[in-house]
Amino acid sequence: MESAMVVLYPSPGIGHLVSMVELGKFIHTHHPSLCVTIFIIPAPYETGSTDKYIAKVSTTHPSITFHHLPTISIPPDFISDHIKLSFGIPELYNPIVHNALASFSEKSTIKAVILDFFSNAAFEVAKSLKLPTYYFYTGGASGLCVFLHLPTIHNTTDKSIKDLNTYFDLPGDQLKEIAFGLEKSGQKFLWVVRDPPSDDKNEPNSSGKEFRLNDILPEGFLARTSDKGLVVKNWAPQPAILSHVSVGGFVSHCGWNSTLEAVVAGVPMVAWPLYAEQSMNRVYSAQEIKVALAVKMTPDGFVTSEALAQTVRELMEGDEGRAAREQSLEMSRRAKAAMENGGSSQAELFKLAESWTTM
Repeated sequence: MESAMVVLYPSPGIGHLVSMVELGKFIHTHHPSLCVTIFIIPAPYETGSTDKYIAKVSTTHPSITFHHLPTISIPPDFISDHIKLSFGIPELYNPIVHNALASFSEKSTIKAVILDFFSNAAFEVAKSLKLPTYYFYTGGASGLCVFLHLPTIHNTTDKSIKDLNTYFDLPGDQLKEIAFGLEKSGQKFLWVVRDPPSDDKNEPNSSGKEFRLNDILPEGFLARTSDKGLVVKNWAPQPAILSHVSVGGFVSHCGWNSTLEAVVAGVPMVAWPLYAEQSMNRVYSAQEIKVALAVKMTPDGFVTSEALAQTVRELMEGDEGRAAREQSLEMSRRAKAAMENGGSSQAELFKLAESWTTM
């Protein structure tokens, strides 16, 4: 008897991978008859401790299989173009994904292929193989509404639609301003630092090159803050950190994964959006559900040390921060209820996975 399989296909990046893995865990936990296989594209840029994360998941959840797709040659003009990196690389992998899905189909019945937003190119591949295909959208509902409305805008206006945001990487000056802001705030902190973008336009912003903290942070910063702060390079297990009882606030770029993780943990945020739909997430977090304080930004997106220090202090010590903390705890209670047995989120996911077992 052929085994039943669900294939998850995240785009490169540990943030995309983690959310797919969590979905895979849920599917197998509640429907152990379904084999879960996750396709992995080798990232041409630093994506955090992806290899270590995969190794850990493989040990703790051996029922989840990772299928590593072979490395391919990336066109040189992709390296400095984030749009091509995000959407073009999955498209280049279509022939390989086609072969992999066809090969798995010979031994198993693929019940579903689940794509994320950036691996959209594989939809045509799955369609050609007549495989049921789903999108796993991990952004906020407001962002999804905008994307779904774009065809209407395109069909009802003769004006050109320009990109409203560009990919943003923290430059060296901003990195130092963050350091001074944390120091001025007087609060204890854990700061995860990635290497700042290279001056070489042919090198990806997150190149994965080794760097020394003393070389990119203000002189003497690590020594002056050694009794209050801990600085970690590149990546840290964010959900585990946010759920720790000693964490009282979170400076977030307003990515939806990070926002949800903070909400579930009951941790209020300093909202600092960088790109994509994150500005909408800031409005929702700070003005709608009131679990965040928005940091003041210049028109070009720069945040001064004074603005960061003031907002962090208010979050940790002020009345606005106290109100955000109380609201965060209430939202955490609601979020956890949705994920418990009988909760709305679990019920809907269970219903979807159940449909695959009866196909």
